Amino acid sequence: MPLKRDIGLLEATIYGIGLILGAGIYTLIGEAAGEAGNALWLSFVLAAFIACLTGLSYAELSSRFPRAGAEFVFARKAFRNSFIPFMVGYLTIATGVVSAATVALGFGGYFSAVTGVEPIVAAGVLIVLLSYLNYRGIKESSYMNIVFTAVELFGLLFIIFIGLPYLGSVDYFEAPSITGIFTAAVLIFFAYLGFEEIANIAEETKRARRAVPLAIIISIAVTTLVYVLVALSSISVVPWEEFSRSSAPLAEVSERAVPGSSGMFSIIALFATANTVLILLIVTSRMLYGMSRNGVFPKKLSRVHPKRGTPYLSVFLVGALSLLFIGFNIGTVAEITNLGVFLIFLSVNVSLILIRLRKGFGRGFTLPLNIGRFPVIPAIGAVFCVYMLTFFSLEALIVNAVIIGFGTILYFLALRLRAERRF
Repeated sequence: MPLKRDIGLLEATIYGIGLILGAGIYTLIGEAAGEAGNALWLSFVLAAFIACLTGLSYAELSSRFPRAGAEFVFARKAFRNSFIPFMVGYLTIATGVVSAATVALGFGGYFSAVTGVEPIVAAGVLIVLLSYLNYRGIKESSYMNIVFTAVELFGLLFIIFIGLPYLGSVDYFEAPSITGIFTAAVLIFFAYLGFEEIANIAEETKRARRAVPLAIIISIAVTTLVYVLVALSSISVVPWEEFSRSSAPLAEVSERAVPGSSGMFSIIALFATANTVLILLIVTSRMLYGMSRNGVFPKKLSRVHPKRGTPYLSVFLVGALSLLFIGFNIGTVAEITNLGVFLIFLSVNVSLILIRLRKGFGRGFTLPLNIGRFPVIPAIGAVFCVYMLTFFSLEALIVNAVIIGFGTILYFLALRLRAERRF
């Protein structure tokens, strides 16, 4: 049974904007300022540039192959083995599950500050409730996403507005080091994640070959403008040294410019983190659904509810796995997640290059700047992905090596079970 096509260009774009404007900007901007200083805005521009390169690759590939399980589908079309597509899909699911759990705990922290409820309890309840909403249907989820996105966007626009009188008060090129700008870009790249997930709801999007590429491009453009303005306003109001030490950096900016307004930001942060968790649960369950439909995981996970039109078993499994990972520090997991994402983005850029060289141009959206069949933009995107891997900590490299090692074991176990016709 196919998934329901219930969302259009507007909803798909808001999905992307909603996830990009989620927990990352509210929680990581302070840590990033500690690395980049007043040049924080340059780190956002750099991260946006890298995101845009890969986003354009997603746009063409999703136009050619508008299916759930996007990254897995792209790799399967490009590589002549099953291992690389499996690992790409596996890494996408793993990063989605861990990210959902971590951001849910961030929600729990804000919720605890307001109500006194234990953060881990609030995080668990949130995952359960949003998993149920995910099961209910994509249309219901998109409506809630629109409301939550409006609230969190209001918060960021408020920061921009209150910072306007302070603009020009500091040297916006002052940074502890040039390397710090790149290190900050690695950290805050977490705040840009979301545009790529639009490709995973292609099967539920009307006129997906046109709507999905447009939604990806628009969401990156809008969020980049907002992020740069937020960064400029923030470091204009609060010196970057103080800003970097704050546990609630944007609330600190709000309180400094408008005394008594920090409480409002705790409420807005609840919406921002909840919205991020909702979309992570949706797109991760669609990746699991797409891979199981292609025979990589048990076929049962590709079952679609006859009334809801959602992959309900994949929805419940992703929610259950997310509950197991509640408890990670959001800064640490952001770096771990980003490393996995850069590997996934590398595969997407290389996939487009291989598909173009073998099959030429397809229907729908096509990237500019080509040398014959060879696309220049994904080649630049792949180079930047490799370069950014050099800025990760040893801890993040080790954790991701363990994740990849476990995925390799899972791959060979799946091969054996399929050979024995166990699924």
